[in-house]
Amino acid sequence: MRLALMQSRPMTSMTKALTRLAEEAHRAGQNGANLLVTPEMFLSGYNIGAAAIDAAVSEMDLERVCDIARQHGIALLVGGPDRVSSAIYNAAFLIDAGGSVRSTYHKTHLYGDVDRSQFTTGEALSEIVTLDGWNLGVAICYDVEFPEVTRALTVKGAQVILVPTANMRPYESVCSRLVPARAQENGVYVAYVNYVGREAPFDYCGLSCLCDPTGADVVRADGEGEETLYADLSHPVLRATQEDVTHLSDRRTDLY
Repeated sequence: MRLALMQSRPMTSMTKALTRLAEEAHRAGQNGANLLVTPEMFLSGYNIGAAAIDAAVSEMDLERVCDIARQHGIALLVGGPDRVSSAIYNAAFLIDAGGSVRSTYHKTHLYGDVDRSQFTTGEALSEIVTLDGWNLGVAICYDVEFPEVTRALTVKGAQVILVPTANMRPYESVCSRLVPARAQENGVYVAYVNYVGREAPFDYCGLSCLCDPTGADVVRADGEGEETLYADLSHPVLRATQEDVTHLSDRRTDLY
């Protein structure tokens, strides 16, 4: 499976975001990607306030996102708001290349006032979805900073953990230290896809990456510009690492 990781500036127009998504899906498909991943809340912008989130969720056109996946023959993991009854969630929608929604994940660990003032807390970790022979789990931004999340997804069978994020300076160490650690300690791939640019008062730090099951960078963006990264997953690398690194089987679950 080839991933396309879309490091971009935040957008507050859903119409423009959908246009950009279609353009990027076309380009990614032309480059052989099977799955395109966007940053957190890509369709609406992240730090835009509760009123703007409420307006954005009313504009949500998930069918259009599904059409983009179907038209370009590429799976999408796209961040945006999701309303269930009266609750609004920070969501990531996983859509397969045929245009079917395979899972909708709601962020379970809300970050500070910016999340808590705009969203309801998700109540369950992501489902594990199989695409193109790979078992995928999803976490959103702050979720990955809790080791229990990635460990639980790995125990459920995830081989790749996809993390749309909106991480800002001065927290670059999440990108450079924690994300590789999550990959290594679980023996899985972790794809971390961030913004660049400003969304006042946040200055997003980029550094989007795919880390392999040893924790090494397969590919990593810088902290400044928009860039789409392309990287291939490898079953032989995954198998070899998991045979060598046996944290899961060596856990003392009788102690914790």
